[in-house]
Amino acid sequence: MTAATLSYARSTGRPRRLTLDGWVIGPVAALLLIGLVMVASASIGVSDRALGEPFYYFQRQLVFVLIGLAAAAVTVTIPTEIWEKSSIVLLAGAFVLLALVLIPGVGYEVNGSRRWIRLGFMNFQVSEVARVMLLTYVASYAVRRADELTTDFRAFMVPIAVLGAAAVLLLLEPDFGAATVLLATGLAVLFLAGARITHLLVPVVVGAAGLAVLAFTSAYRLRRLVAFRNPWEDPFDSGFQLVQSLIAIGRGEWLGVGLGSSVQKLFYLPEAHTDFVFAVLAEEFGFLGVVIVLGLVAVLVGRALVIARNAAHAGLTFQSYVAASIGIWFGLQAFVNVGVNMGLLPTKGLTLPLLSYGGSSMLVTLAWLGVLLRVNHETRMTGRSAVSREARRS
Repeated sequence: MTAATLSYARSTGRPRRLTLDGWVIGPVAALLLIGLVMVASASIGVSDRALGEPFYYFQRQLVFVLIGLAAAAVTVTIPTEIWEKSSIVLLAGAFVLLALVLIPGVGYEVNGSRRWIRLGFMNFQVSEVARVMLLTYVASYAVRRADELTTDFRAFMVPIAVLGAAAVLLLLEPDFGAATVLLATGLAVLFLAGARITHLLVPVVVGAAGLAVLAFTSAYRLRRLVAFRNPWEDPFDSGFQLVQSLIAIGRGEWLGVGLGSSVQKLFYLPEAHTDFVFAVLAEEFGFLGVVIVLGLVAVLVGRALVIARNAAHAGLTFQSYVAASIGIWFGLQAFVNVGVNMGLLPTKGLTLPLLSYGGSSMLVTLAWLGVLLRVNHETRMTGRSAVSREARRS
């Protein structure tokens, strides 16, 4: 395994070696660079026309990346046992944030959705950090109640109730996509923790039925659902965004039209630098560019799952669940975003991690990846300690 090392000092003053996994850092660095290039390309026309500054969004995204890297540098040095011991506090904090954003005057509303809180130079989307807090609690609960979780349905329903309550608050914003991804990731972690399939089927069926009711009782959601099935029926209204995305992807063909040569980003494709940056990538770099980006995402997700497996083998159960939740969430959100861009899924307001423009997503994603690096470091240190003890016995 390729790894870089960085020296740091503990509070005792004894030097230690912090192991950084190259299979995580490499794909992350590549995706960040590609994302910066694509944000600059996709937003140049919009920012020049609206703000008179062609690279306005690129400059802000670069600042978000730098702050996110600083956050990752902090989280990679925090022992994971601190997160485990603070799981109840994190749970309470998540619900406070999700409730706070719904208060008029506190939560900031954009396009009919109240998902943000103003923090100086940026609007912070609270669901991003709340998701991390909630999944950390689920991982901690799965460790604390491991035996009951596999046998007692009531014990299994406790984290389900927590995730369900959080999903309700997300739907009130409304943020349909974030609620779906949170529930799916939480269920996946509980499945890895040993929850029975028969137990899992109950929240899956209830959740699917509830989401279906929400979709069909809202004219807005129903219109988006119908548009997703056949956007060409109304290409200038409900199906406009998806039609423009499909045109962009189709124009890319095998090798793309070239960096900066996208036509769809020029006021045809809405949200070209945020939720639909993948479509601009496909237009400018073609099938080859899409394969490279999806390959990098697959490597990162696969590596997170390998780290989770290694942590489980080393006896670090909580750390294993946290690493798995990071990998599952990253892969699931990337899948949803790409699926929306390609017309495989109904339109959702979800970013493509590390590529789409957005300060909240970038900061939280990089900070969480710092936790993944920390899990890998502690796993390796545990393995080395075990080898050293065995050598001393011999």
